[in-house]
Amino acid sequence: MATVPSTARVVVIGAGIVGNSLVHHLAQLGWRDIVQIDQGPLPNPGGSTGHASNFIFTVDHSREITDLTLDSVRQYKEMGVFTQSGGFEIARTEERMEELRRRMSSAKAWGIEAELVDPAFVKEKVPFIETDQFIGAFWTPGVGVVDSLRAGTIMRESAAELGALTTVPNVEVLGMDVEEGRVRRVRTDQGDIETEYVVIAAGVWSPKLGDMAGVSIPLTPAVHQMISVGPCPQLAEREGEISFPIVRDMDTFCYERQHGADMEVGSYAHRAILHEPEEIPSLEQAKLSPTEMPFTSDDFDPQLEQAYELMPELLGAEGAEMRYAINGLLSLTCDGSPILGESHVKGLWTAAAVWIKEGPGVGRAVAEWMTHGYSEIDVSHSDIARFHQHQLRREHTRLRTTESFIKTYGIIHPAEQYESDREQRLSPMYESQKKLGAFFYETAGWERPHWYESNANLLEEYGDAVMPREHEWDSRWWSPIINAEHLRMREAAGVIDLSAFQVLDIVGPGALDTVQRTCVAQCDVAVGKVVYTPVLNPAGGFVSDLTVMRLGDDHFRVVTGGAHGPVDRKTFGDQLDLVDQGAGETTLTDVTDDVSTIGLWGPRARDILSSLTSADVSDEGFGFLTCREIPVRTASGEEITVLASRISYVGELGWELYVSMADAAALWETLLDAGAAHGAVPVGIGVYGTTGRIEKGYRAYGFELDAERTIVEAGMQRPKVKAADFVGKEAYLAQREQDPKAVLCTLVVEDHTSASGTKRYMLGGEPILTREGGMLTDGHGHHPYVTTAGSAPSLGKHLLMAYLPPEEAVIGNELAVSYMEELYPVSVGSVDATALLDPHNERIR
Repeated sequence: MATVPSTARVVVIGAGIVGNSLVHHLAQLGWRDIVQIDQGPLPNPGGSTGHASNFIFTVDHSREITDLTLDSVRQYKEMGVFTQSGGFEIARTEERMEELRRRMSSAKAWGIEAELVDPAFVKEKVPFIETDQFIGAFWTPGVGVVDSLRAGTIMRESAAELGALTTVPNVEVLGMDVEEGRVRRVRTDQGDIETEYVVIAAGVWSPKLGDMAGVSIPLTPAVHQMISVGPCPQLAEREGEISFPIVRDMDTFCYERQHGADMEVGSYAHRAILHEPEEIPSLEQAKLSPTEMPFTSDDFDPQLEQAYELMPELLGAEGAEMRYAINGLLSLTCDGSPILGESHVKGLWTAAAVWIKEGPGVGRAVAEWMTHGYSEIDVSHSDIARFHQHQLRREHTRLRTTESFIKTYGIIHPAEQYESDREQRLSPMYESQKKLGAFFYETAGWERPHWYESNANLLEEYGDAVMPREHEWDSRWWSPIINAEHLRMREAAGVIDLSAFQVLDIVGPGALDTVQRTCVAQCDVAVGKVVYTPVLNPAGGFVSDLTVMRLGDDHFRVVTGGAHGPVDRKTFGDQLDLVDQGAGETTLTDVTDDVSTIGLWGPRARDILSSLTSADVSDEGFGFLTCREIPVRTASGEEITVLASRISYVGELGWELYVSMADAAALWETLLDAGAAHGAVPVGIGVYGTTGRIEKGYRAYGFELDAERTIVEAGMQRPKVKAADFVGKEAYLAQREQDPKAVLCTLVVEDHTSASGTKRYMLGGEPILTREGGMLTDGHGHHPYVTTAGSAPSLGKHLLMAYLPPEEAVIGNELAVSYMEELYPVSVGSVDATALLDPHNERIR
């Protein structure tokens, strides 16, 4: 039996599927001196891996989760622990059938074999199911089950055979020592381990371990109920663990999965039953295992009755009885994504809130990330750095997961908003916006108006130009007022609250070096210049796009999106640590809570601003991509100082106006008052984030830009590359010499009429096909799909952005988009950064 060594290069805490996958992939990538510890015995240490139902459905609306799942299935198959059974997701309602049609779009976009089938087809493969209980199903042949404990053993053994791994079970972690911002030591009941790296891969115990190092890992242990009924004679006749397809009864939030002669029935329909990590019983206290809690039958009884209705002959067979019933614990997060990556403590990594279906994929991704600084699969939505301070609270996690648990099998609209724990961050304009009838979305805790009911009068003024949507799904979480606000902005001006921007000030002798190393664009510019720039990983994939203002020789201001802001803060901070190792005189300060941002754009923007300031705001006196402080007279006669940046994300003349939070409300009211005479109105993020940018073909991080896309493919390359070094430069230079494997295009929907006669409007994520419905594949092996969909009211068209194979990226090329299993004709309108509206950018001047 191995003993705890006194030193290690990396300590992996956890021997479930994630920890086992991680040590395997670290070893494969050349890491040695890996120590893996777990508080439980092997091969089943008592975590969620040991009691999970272990089936894998491969289609998810998230490309990131799908990629991790498909990679995991590949690895499970290579280890010989995957049994393919096929799987059905059945629909009892027409609303669910519509959702299954949307799942078909995702299946086609991600290249997964699937089809919609009738109840008779299901009956052929699952003869003991009652077809009068449902109206149709989504069939995925590639669904299957895995032996996750066997997989873990195989992966641990492979790392040990390379001489890379020491695994010690039955070890309790007592603490972690952090010195000068870096993890240095893991303290256990069997001795201390000096180490350079620690990875917390301990599932539901991860928050407890993170707290030992001052790192919040915001997940909650949550109950998933499961019973096993048997022996069922219909199943006992079959060989092996599973020979019938798995059934997800989506409208009852249950599943039925064969396990030998038993049928497992699992439920997500019950109330959210959450636990604190500290409440989980010890190995000695647990009857079965620490994550197999006592069954609460009252929570399960309604679902058991529905399961009997679906499979009465099987579950009600003579001799069949409930042989096993648990409240099994799994990990949930506030946004449903895993928690991966390096924390704010250097060297302390996390690989938590991961399910069986994603385990090996996550293990590979995190190992690559630790080794190369990036992973082949883009896992940016799972980065631990994504969380804002309010999201790290356990209360926030509890409230959000209580709301989302019942939606595990729910029908979730792409724009659907959480209702719990709102109003965490309010701009100074919030009360004014409520009076204007703002409809708020949440971004990073900020309440952001997406449109204003006060602009409803514009609907009559613009008539059908607002492009109304008649189908409820297409118009859910949307309003034609957005398009009316858009038209008024293009005609006069719009005032937009952008307080959710994350604003970072980098000041000191190392400031220039920091931004130069981080950013692709040349940032060694004159004071007062504004630079829009991509930020890359070492492989040349996007990790962000943002704006940098040079406010002084040693003062740069970085402005980025609120949702991605904490990650960008870490990105710049990591580079600052590299360039400023000496005196430590350079600082990175998050001034988001001190600075509010208000956008003013439209053909009358200059008239409005000039009426409020003595500064020269003419094109000659205040050029595009410049910034400077100007005095602004408020409606009350007071003069305030505003940092005005002449830039535009909506393709109109105007400015981003940065002002102290204390003065923001006054500036907001002043702009609305002065703008009224010019026809200006408050405008929501529906315009700023979608309609305004899509008419101009502006890219957005997380949509068109991600770690698997390149600057060249996105059509954002500039004539020259700066001489200064930056992250990803070598890869970017190589990409410029190669033909792109995909090309970002803007597509125009030519006809919206569905088979029923109702006009339909795509929302994003739909596959792009040939005009006849054939599959397309780019040079990466990916299938094109819609990255952004939205109205272009100035053009009277609905536009889609998508990466196409280069041979298809031809203006006028006729293709199709599949939406809810119907084909709609589209044509290629643009194949580069040229906008469909105002291609020569005259409006910006």
